[in-house]
Amino acid sequence: MTHVEFHFNAPDKIAYACRLLRKASRQGGRVVVVASAEVLQGLDAALWSFTATDFVAHTLVTQDATMLAASPVLLLESVLEAPHQQVLLQLGDTVPAGFERFERLIEVVTLEEEDRVLARQRWKHYASRGYAVQRKDLELKEPS
Repeated sequence: MTHVEFHFNAPDKIAYACRLLRKASRQGGRVVVVASAEVLQGLDAALWSFTATDFVAHTLVTQDATMLAASPVLLLESVLEAPHQQVLLQLGDTVPAGFERFERLIEVVTLEEEDRVLARQRWKHYASRGYAVQRKDLELKEPS
């Protein structure tokens, strides 16, 4: 069963996703990021300029099966296209169809009230289907 976790209180969803993807990349992880085309384009641009010393190998929505299979980080509008199912990083507003194929699902939630309301709906969706949902409060990790 998919391990579901919500990372709450991200000040900036794209910046936090970049850090998560860098960490996963360093550990040899394979991640699919699902979101709207607009969010994915923003993330793609951010990954190219995230830091001067790090590069996170990724591909943005492609039909090239070889590229999809070779890329450790995939930026897709639908997880149904994903050739690997290790980690799903959800940056969208709705429960992604096919999430249950993944070992782990990470939902990133900002401080914005609208994002939090939508996240609560997704949390209820997962919990009502028997998924044990974990909460990670990013605000508690910030230095005081």
